[in-house]
Order: sequence, then C-alpha cells, then structure tokens
Amino acid sequence: MKTQLQQIKPADIETRSFEIIAQELAAMGQALPPDQAPVIMRAIHASADFDYADNLYFSPGALEAGLQALKEGACIVTDTNMAFSGVSKPALAKLQGRALCFMAEEDVAEQARRRGVTRAAVCMEKAAALEGPLIVAVGNAPTALIRLCELMEEGRVAPRLVIGAPVGFVNVMESKEMLMRSKAPCIVARGRKGGSNIAAALCNALLYLAAGRGEQATK
Repeated sequence: MKTQLQQIKPADIETRSFEIIAQELAAMGQALPPDQAPVIMRAIHASADFDYADNLYFSPGALEAGLQALKEGACIVTDTNMAFSGVSKPALAKLQGRALCFMAEEDVAEQARRRGVTRAAVCMEKAAALEGPLIVAVGNAPTALIRLCELMEEGRVAPRLVIGAPVGFVNVMESKEMLMRSKAPCIVARGRKGGSNIAAALCNALLYLAAGRGEQATK
C-alpha cells in the first residue's frame, strides 16, 4: 500500500508540527498553563516527547525573570557547543544579547586536567566571572549544574535564570534536585531526560517571547 504523505510547503512544516502537538495534547486531555505553553510545546517539538508536558518544572517567577533578563540583553552560557549552536542568533541579536560556550577553550581544558574535574565544571566558573544579566542553560553535564549550584551557594554568581536539562544516569537527577532546592529561578527537565537540544529549545522559546515573536514560540 502506498504511503500517504502530507503535502506541506517547507515554510509551513513548523506551523503544522505545532498544530499536531496541540491536537495530541488536547486528545490526551492535557491543558498546559497558558504562560508556560509556548516553552513546553517547543521542548516537545524538539524531541517528539510528550513527557515534557508533565516533567518541566518552573520555579515561581522563573519565566518572568528569564524574559526580563533577555529584554535587558542577557548573556546565555551553555555547557555544550551543540546547545550553543542551537540557540537562535537572530533572536539574540534583536535583543542585543549574546551566547557563549567555553567548552573548547584551551584554558578550560588545561584547568580541568590539572584539577581532575570536568571541563563543564570549569566552564561554570568562567560564567560566574561574566558581568551583566546571565542565563545558564545546561543540557548535558550534571557536573556543570552541580558546580553552578555550589557557586550560587557561595554567592559567586546569581543567574537570572538557570535551565537545568542535563541528560543521563550519573548524578543527573541529583543535580536537578540541587537546582530546584536552590533559590535560583529555574526551569528544570525533571528525571533523566533532557539534552542539548532541549536546553536550546527552551532558550529559543524564551527568546521568541522576549523578542515579541510569540507566534514563533507556539508554531
């Protein structure tokens, strides 16, 4: 039997994807909080995983804090170059913001080797030295999230928002629990799921909302 394919223009594929997500959420009886819906739906769009409708945690005021920071030209620091690559540079430019990832820098690798720690942990120390509004998006390394929580506890950094979405099995859930117990505004992919694609998707949903392109966040 011949496969029946949807005939959709390339420019309309994302729009149709979000329509399908909305339809399937409705069929599940899943009603998302209106303010969080654009963020949750973009995580689902990036992963085709409807578990994100339930497992994304928003601390009180986190969404508002992140949007305000972006409107002030925040710097987004990611723990992987993959997440960095996925963050929308046009949306950042519109908000006069920037994105950074320190993972490939030689001094980070040298410090990590000398101290016997991960490069991701050292990256968080470099992020703590930045000036201006800061958003940290962790999509891979729980060691980055753990070190960030330590730095926040020590009063060395106060991100306006932390996106906690490391993925895997070793200290992943524990690192997320540390973040949720902290005072930092945060959005967390609870459990073992996450990834650089999810971290970037959450950043982009916020960027589109902050840039006044709300339609892009739910398409």
